[in-house]
Amino acid sequence: MRADTAIRAELAGDVPDIHRVAAAAFAGQPVVADLVDALRASTAWRPGLSCVAVERNDVVGHVLATRGWLDARDALVEVLVLSPLSVRPDRQGRGIGTQLVRHLLTIAAHRREPAIFLEGPPGYYARFGFERAGAAGIRRPSLRIPEPAFQIKRLPAYEPTLSGTLVYPEPFWAFDCVGLRQPQ
Repeated sequence: MRADTAIRAELAGDVPDIHRVAAAAFAGQPVVADLVDALRASTAWRPGLSCVAVERNDVVGHVLATRGWLDARDALVEVLVLSPLSVRPDRQGRGIGTQLVRHLLTIAAHRREPAIFLEGPPGYYARFGFERAGAAGIRRPSLRIPEPAFQIKRLPAYEPTLSGTLVYPEPFWAFDCVGLRQPQ
């Protein structure tokens, strides 16, 4: 990562740039950029959990965590869902994604939610302390999510008895962004 890369909370003026970054990073899945916009307009949105990487006043990366739920035996437990992580293709491989995730996890560690979940490559996310959620007693919200890709990071408010099924916020379902889809 370059020394002039800053990680900060999203500002209102960043919204069009975030959309462009997500669209470029997920060129094969253009709906991901629309998902970010829909999450921003939903009840799952949590202020301060949308972070950008900026170089010379140019947004080059973005990470987002929104509210989800763990459908536990006794109650719904609010948790966080990290998705998506986007870095502009010409800036990938330079540590920007790593810095974004670390920044977001630092913020999440000071919140009341007990865990943060994601779908992603275990080899990448293990460095941040993510582990297979199934091994922690948590069920996937969809069978389309490969077991190794469904991951959890326990936050300071985590209780060892936490178990149940992860429930994504509605925009993930509306945009069909849960699990893997086969190309048409």
